[in-house]
Amino acid sequence: MASSLPRRCVAALLLLAACGRESPTPWAPAAADPRTVRRLPAGDVIGGAGRYGSFAWLGIPYAKPPVGDRRWRAPEPAERWGGTRRALAFGPACPQYGSRFGGAPGVGPGEIGGSEDCLTLNVWTPETAATGLPVFVWIHGGGNTIGHAGTYDGGNLAATHRLVVVTVQYRLGPLGWFRHPAVRAGTASAAEESGNFAVLDLVRALAWVRDNVAGFGGDPGSVTIAGESAGGQNVYALLLTPEARGLFHRAIVESGGLWSYSVAAAEHATDDPEPGDPQSSAEIVFRLLQRKGLAADRAAAKAYVAKTPAGELAAWLRAIPAAELLAAYAPTSAGMIDMPRALRDGAVLPDGDLAAHLARADGWNRVPVIAGTNLDENKLFMFADPEWVRMRFWILPRVVDEARYEVTSEYLARAWKARGADGPATAMATSQPRTFVYRFDWRDEPTILGADLGKLLGAAHAFEIPFVFGHFDLGPEVRRIYTEENAPGRQALSRAMMSYWAAFAYTGDPGRGRDGDLPRWEPWDGARFLVLDAPAGGGVRMGSGAETRDGVLAAVAADPRLASPRDRCRVLHELVEDGRLLGRAEYARRGCADFPYDAYPWDE
Repeated sequence: MASSLPRRCVAALLLLAACGRESPTPWAPAAADPRTVRRLPAGDVIGGAGRYGSFAWLGIPYAKPPVGDRRWRAPEPAERWGGTRRALAFGPACPQYGSRFGGAPGVGPGEIGGSEDCLTLNVWTPETAATGLPVFVWIHGGGNTIGHAGTYDGGNLAATHRLVVVTVQYRLGPLGWFRHPAVRAGTASAAEESGNFAVLDLVRALAWVRDNVAGFGGDPGSVTIAGESAGGQNVYALLLTPEARGLFHRAIVESGGLWSYSVAAAEHATDDPEPGDPQSSAEIVFRLLQRKGLAADRAAAKAYVAKTPAGELAAWLRAIPAAELLAAYAPTSAGMIDMPRALRDGAVLPDGDLAAHLARADGWNRVPVIAGTNLDENKLFMFADPEWVRMRFWILPRVVDEARYEVTSEYLARAWKARGADGPATAMATSQPRTFVYRFDWRDEPTILGADLGKLLGAAHAFEIPFVFGHFDLGPEVRRIYTEENAPGRQALSRAMMSYWAAFAYTGDPGRGRDGDLPRWEPWDGARFLVLDAPAGGGVRMGSGAETRDGVLAAVAADPRLASPRDRCRVLHELVEDGRLLGRAEYARRGCADFPYDAYPWDE
């Protein structure tokens, strides 16, 4: 798949897929409600009436602002505030580029917005008083370079199943992952040296939950962490880091993965003996020095770094405005930054093969886990890419090659299931029998202007999230996807998913759901997984079969739909471009030497 997305999506339909929309202004309570006063160790707080019969407290700081000298440091506990804090608005998004994929509110594509003072969380509870409720902590996605917690409303999940729902913000992009020798100078611990500042933010948020959630009626001994996409990747990071041990008791990974980078990729220059990533910290520092006029070219920038004391260089880097720092990176037109994240430093995240660590009983924070992916993960991105879908008269999407679109999206989704769910689940199940896998199959979108969105998008990336939260009110454009016609089946599936997720939060086993009326979700045994679909698509049911890297590649080689080497190499090219299943060298070895990896020259 081409790595860049179109600079301008067409509103009439791309908004429907949540890829063409700018994030709507997050909902917040209209006024403080005296019933919501809570006395916490962190300080007294007042929130307001939420939706769905919930209370909401928004924008609560869980750490000191990571600004100035605290940039690229481990987060410090927030100081206790005086008086009663009004928690009636989401905190600002962390610094990021604007994006149509759920980025910061009010920040357009190509713009940079957000604030470094962004380490906040939000809490929803049922209106009726209770104690000892399970806690559900949600980690947003966005490639770990965009996104914010205000996209989500935890009110329905909290009220329907009597949970305390928490959504968390954490440092993104180069403020969340940055490992450089100068920045490491004067660090207080190996964890702080790691460069995994976003992971440490999430650890600090979980520590805040442990210390304060009882004030909201939550049980600090019953915490489930959950996240989607990059949020799912971060759940895996929390499962693997010793820093989070004991802070949570169950975990849910939606469309995540064990994607990570070596220390060398994160830190080294591209011409070092062990080369770094083109957007490594070294290369970014060289770029910044040139942009600031302190070096005429890269060679001069490299010499400048070599002669400058580490403390002096670190102070200079910490003084650069966040927007200027971000501007040194080349984002995609989706606003995301392709840069090293999830660094295998040996302290926060283990070095080596992360799946191998999950396969060891002592290699991870062993808790019950749900992991799953969506049937059509990559169609969200393919739909927004003119290589695959082009617009007629600016509003009518038409697939360039329907057969190629379907076969390619199928293998990309199978590959995602292999690396994001089945592979990690197989590793974890060796020591944790309460490991569960799902696949989300809902494809009941309408046909609009002749465009069958069930085929164009189907069960695309992130489409399961509204079903988990029971919250489909995402703006007038998205309501065109969630129609009156598909409401009965959609709501039935949402009720089932909320029930399974809540049962897992209560017991560590989704079983037959909270009310015991759903098909039993059997643990992963190397093949069994739950299919999540509306009744018209076959309903919720157990399925069988495992996706593996070798199995996907073998299927590509044998697929009769890919009758020629060119057809097979096109799909393999996407599995390279997707970045997780095979590398360029293996692509060539698999019979694709005549079809060079870079671009599609055979299509010209």
